[in-house]
Parts: sequence; C-alpha cells; structure tokens
Amino acid sequence: MFQNKKFKYLVYYVAGVMALLLILNSVLKSARTEHIKYSAFEKMIEEKTIKEVQITDNQIVIIPKEQEGVSQKIKYTSNIEKTNVRPLIDKLKAADINYDGPISNNDPIKGFFVNWILPILMFMLIGRIIFGSVEKKMGSGVMSFGKNNAKIYGENETGKTFDDVAGQDEAKESLVEIVDFLHNPDKYVEIGAKLPKGALLVGPPGTGKTLLAKAVAGEAKVAFFSLSGSSFVEMFVGMGAARVRDLFKQAEEKAPCIVFIDEIDAIGKSRDSAVGGGGNDEREQTLNQLLAEMDGFDSSKGVVILAATNRPEVLDKALLRPGRFDRRVIVDTPDLKGREAILKVHAKEVKMSDDVELEGIAKSTPGAVGADLANMVNEAALLAVKKGRKAVIQEDLEEAVEIIIAGKEKKDRIMSDKEKRIVAFHEVGHALVAALLKHTDPVHKITIIPRTMGALGYTMQLPEEEKYLVSKEEMIDQITVMLGGRAAEEVEFNSISTGASNDIEKATQTARNMVTIYGMTERFDMMALESVSSRYLDGRPIRNCSDNTAALADEETLKIIKEAHDKAINMLEENRELLTAISERLIDKETLMGEEFMEMVNNFKNSEEVVEEKVSIGKDEEDTMV
Repeated sequence: MFQNKKFKYLVYYVAGVMALLLILNSVLKSARTEHIKYSAFEKMIEEKTIKEVQITDNQIVIIPKEQEGVSQKIKYTSNIEKTNVRPLIDKLKAADINYDGPISNNDPIKGFFVNWILPILMFMLIGRIIFGSVEKKMGSGVMSFGKNNAKIYGENETGKTFDDVAGQDEAKESLVEIVDFLHNPDKYVEIGAKLPKGALLVGPPGTGKTLLAKAVAGEAKVAFFSLSGSSFVEMFVGMGAARVRDLFKQAEEKAPCIVFIDEIDAIGKSRDSAVGGGGNDEREQTLNQLLAEMDGFDSSKGVVILAATNRPEVLDKALLRPGRFDRRVIVDTPDLKGREAILKVHAKEVKMSDDVELEGIAKSTPGAVGADLANMVNEAALLAVKKGRKAVIQEDLEEAVEIIIAGKEKKDRIMSDKEKRIVAFHEVGHALVAALLKHTDPVHKITIIPRTMGALGYTMQLPEEEKYLVSKEEMIDQITVMLGGRAAEEVEFNSISTGASNDIEKATQTARNMVTIYGMTERFDMMALESVSSRYLDGRPIRNCSDNTAALADEETLKIIKEAHDKAINMLEENRELLTAISERLIDKETLMGEEFMEMVNNFKNSEEVVEEKVSIGKDEEDTMV
C-alpha cells in the first residue's frame, strides 16, 4: 500500500511518461510518413514505382521502390473503404506488386498493451535503475528531497528498557519524569505542569546516550524516531530545513512519541562565525527551522525531543534556552559501582564461570565507559572460544583488559638480550618508584612481553579506591613514577634510550596542567593560563595568556619535571641492589605479578631494618664498654 506522497509522485511520473509517449509517437509518424491521395496511389501503381503494399482496416501503407525522384519515406492513405479492397488487390496482382493484407487491427486490448502499457513499464524500469544508482551515490533518495530519513520504531520495537542501562542511575532518574508524563499526562496537566520539550544528553563517547534514549522510548512504549544530525545536511540548500519540517509533521501525527537526534552539534553549532570554523548557510537554515519547530509544537501532545552530543560548548545558545532543550542530562563515565553493574549487564549474554569476580575487573578499568566494558566482555568470550573453553573464566577477562589497554601479545617480535635488559630495568624503575612513594597506586603487574600497540613492556597500577580529586603531592608522585623508567636506565646503564617517549609526554602534560590549569605553583598562584575545550572528547587546552607568560609557564613546568626526575634517580640509587634483583627476576620470568613484586620489596626492607638494628645494638654495647 503506497503512502499518499509516494502515490502522488508515482501518478506524476506515469502522467509524464504518457505525455512523452504521445509526443514521441506523433513526431516519429510525421518524420517517417507522408500522406498522399488515393489517386496519386493509383498513378504510382500504373507507373510501377511501388515495391510493397500493406493493407489494413483503415489505411494502406506504401513502400516505394528505390529510384530517383521518388521519396523513400513510407507513404499511406487513410480511410480506405472495404469495398475498394478487392479491386485494389486485383490491380496489385496485375502490376506484379507484393502486398500483405487485408490485416485486421480490431484487437484494441493488444494495441493498447503494445503501444502504451509496454512502453510505460520500460520507462519505469529505466527510471528505477537510474534513480537507484543515483541514490547510492548521493546517500539518500532522489525522489525524497525534503523528506526526513529517520528510523521509526513502533511501540516496544526498540527492545531496550531501563534494565538494559547500568551505571547511569542519575541520568535515568532525570528521564523518569518524561516517561511518567507520557504514561500519565493527566496528573501533570491537572496541576498545570508542562512536559519538557527537549532533553539534551551530554557526555563522552560510548557512555550510553543512544541507549538511554532507546530505553526511554521502550519504557514509555511510544513510537521512536531516531536519526543523526548529519542526515539533515544536504548538498542542496533548503533540503535540511524541509526535512526538519517533515520530521515534526510526522512526529505530531504519531504523537505521543520520542524524537532522538544523535550528534546534534552537526546542525546545532553556534551561528557565531568565531565558533566552529565559520558559518554555513545551509546549516543555519536547518538550525533556524529546528528552533522554529521546537517553539511551534505543543508539548502537551506528548512529543519529546531527545538529543545527544559530545560537544555542548559549541551549541547555539538559542537551542539551549528554556522552552527548547529544557533539561541537560549528564551521561558521564561510570564510577566503580557503575562499571561493575555494566559488566553484570553484558555478562548476562555470555556464559561465565562461577568463580568470575567482576568487581576486580571493574577496579582494573578506571575511566572505562560502557562501550569499552562491553568490548572487554566480548573479547574475553572470544579468548575463551579460542582456548577451547565452554565458559569465560577470570583469566580471560583479565587478559581482555590488557588487550584493550595495551594490545595483544606480539609473539613474533624477538628482542635481543641487551634490549630485553633495558626494558626490564625501565619497567622495574617505574614499579619500584611507585612502591617507595606514599601517594601512588599499588603495582598490579610488570611485564616485558611486547604488545601490538607498540609497548615493549608496561607496568600496570590499579587504584585501591575511586578518586575524584587529586592533590598536588599525588600529581608530583605520578610524574616521578612516569620518569622512573628513564631514571632506572641512567642508574644502571649510564645511558638513555627512546623507550621513555610516552612517559615524557604524559609527565610534561601533567606538569603543565599543574601550572596552567590547577594553580599549583607559587609563581602564578591561582591564575588560569589555559582552559579546557571539548571536555568530553580530547580535552585539549586553549592558551589564555601572552607569549611572555607562556614562556614563564614553560620554565615552571620544566622545574617540576627536573625535580621529579632527580628525585627518581636518587631513590633508585639508594635502592640499587633491589632494582637489580627485581630486574633480574623479571628478565627470567618476563612477567611479575604485584604480590610477588611487593614480597621482594618488603623482604628487602625487612632485611635492611635487621641490619640497622644490629648496627644500633653494636653501638650501644660499644658505648657501654667505654
């Protein structure tokens, strides 16, 4: 069953094809034929200039011989009476002229089919082929200019509810009111409350913004329109605005419903040319139409607009004012409890061993979002299948975490004994500095097995608890741990290598943030020299100071790094024997777990305390004798 608009376009197309056929038939006939009188035809018979004659019910078609002075077009006379046919045939026989006929054209159905239906079908097939190829190249239907291409889900078709969303309890609470309004609008209308026209979901990629929108529709059991902001932007000016109008028209027809626009920053960027790299007429027209539609529709009908973005700072202020997107819902990275809940949701779809402990995996993945955790569970399932197991065990999950963080083991990369020794001392330098400092996370694992992401080895530290604030002392200790690898190379080999490049980059960025953003230096006190842009993406800082001040900030950054570097060298020189012992063990085993590492550190400390105690007792006895 065609929709009204599609049927209208089809009628227009068929009418155009029929008109074209009429014109073509008329032109072709006039180009190929010439009308003559019957007397002229009889004269041609007498002069024997005719090659062949075809006689039908209403006309005689004459094909002349090829000779000079005679037109080579097909000539015919019309309205031939049947009484004239018999004498005509006798004349043709006498003149030895070939003829066909009389031919009957009394089948109107056949004539209509051959002359009209068959050509129309051929035109439709050709049009379908042409339009189909253009659709693929342009990414949208040629005959659908001005029409939105949203995916429309009916009631209960999203397949998602709030039970499928974990780790975002605050975000879910903010959206429960919308669901309740769609279920029970009377109690809100009675008191005079209005449903928020729109809710903006803001957060880093992979935190579940799209999933939350689908869950809201699933809980409310209403129709769900889903489309991307970029789908409004077309190569033809005005098409985006037309699609916005069509979207809201459909939404009002299917109310109550939810409209979800993903990546709304594609059309919602600020109209100020200083933001987002300049203006765009098509994008601005689309944004203006969106603003007008959101002002125009009645929220009491139950149409809710949800949108998601990673860049709220670039959105136009008019889009964020009350009456449009009334509510901003932060969908941030989950905490420890949230990560464990997310892992449990994804673990339901995978066969897990009874001894699997998801809390430990949640602790080892600080900063991971829902998409990362789903990927880890899937990677663990793939590892279990690869190793021939029927269920995922704890070892699979731990290895999956390492694969996501550092990549798979690169078994074909064989290091020389010298390089292996350098990498071992480098990694133990990180771990030992971390173990000796107070404000650092415990060491979980040290390995010198190369990984596919480029690391020749790595030291994994896991926090004991979730942290939301970091002190100055903790940041300085973090920088010292980062520089511990290079410091170990200097202490052991009196030489340096390229293996510390990533450490240097991270240490420099942390030190610069202390100076320019966090106000942790006496020189600049609490002056902000940089501000963070795209907080939910890369968090790239933007400088807010002069070149001279930036040069001074570089000096302060260098000062912090040099102090941390010297501190790391001094600590390792004081514990040179322990550094060598752990490194030799690591070279032999290639991987040390945190428990074994800390056991070696504690045993060494205990032995030093015993020696100090014996020295102290010897001094006391000597003093007594004196």
